[in-house]
Amino acid sequence: MQWDLITNIILISSLLTLATFAIVALVQWTNRKSFMKIDRVLRWIPLPLALMTIVYFIFDKLIILNTRPDGSSEPSFPSTHVMVVTTIFFIVITILPKYIHSKVARVILDILMAILISLTCTGRVLANMHWPIDVFGGVAFAIIFTEIYYIVAKTKKKEKK
Repeated sequence: MQWDLITNIILISSLLTLATFAIVALVQWTNRKSFMKIDRVLRWIPLPLALMTIVYFIFDKLIILNTRPDGSSEPSFPSTHVMVVTTIFFIVITILPKYIHSKVARVILDILMAILISLTCTGRVLANMHWPIDVFGGVAFAIIFTEIYYIVAKTKKKEKK
């Protein structure tokens, strides 16, 4: 099996999912005539993306903890594929209830995203692109980024009286 190809396809599907929410936000911005009137859960999606970019830069350019198991000298910790796919799908799982009201549809989508995350984690190791610790690091960062996103996106300012 070509695990590298499979994980690349999953990565692209997660990015397309993210693009869908970006389009929804753009439509809201256009229709509502104000950036602040975009749904809060959409407005804060750039935060975990910025955090991912910072972590990628740190571990790809400044602190190289691990190289790939295939013998190349490319940095491998954390797995960027796993970090991106897991962060995006965790965020989507968090915001789906706002946009999809059918519990059955949400459960099906949640299971699908969990399967895609699992395939990405397994596939990166089987493709000999990452060590298991790289995959674990990608998931750990994704959990941190998603939790920060959730805290910020769900916190509403108290209204002044």
